[in-house]
Amino acid sequence: MIPDEDLGPAWLRDYGHIEADILALEEHGASLAAAVERDYAPRAVTVSDTMLTRLPAADRAFSELDLFVHAHERAQEVTLQNVYNYANGTYGFATAAQDVGTRYADTDAHARATVADVHAALRRAGLQ
Repeated sequence: MIPDEDLGPAWLRDYGHIEADILALEEHGASLAAAVERDYAPRAVTVSDTMLTRLPAADRAFSELDLFVHAHERAQEVTLQNVYNYANGTYGFATAAQDVGTRYADTDAHARATVADVHAALRRAGLQ
């Protein structure tokens, strides 16, 4: 018996099953990966390089300026993390979508595809 917390929301329990278009999933994964490589990655390098530029040290006697420089450095760090995580997460999701699409492209394999298989693909891509 499955515990209640693993059944999902009550309003969704009688929905039945959800079908996925495996070919569309694989195509979307390839398209998403190409978009990251073509459009996002070159701009991410520019943003990263810009965010690595540090402001000159502030005079400690001017506390407001010192606080601003500290807040600015923290914003730079968060921006760099977001740029990096978005690129890797999106590319990982694209890789997982392509993986599931490739593994279950034929009709017999499609019938065996499960949510666990999708979760496994996401884990292999480092997203879970």
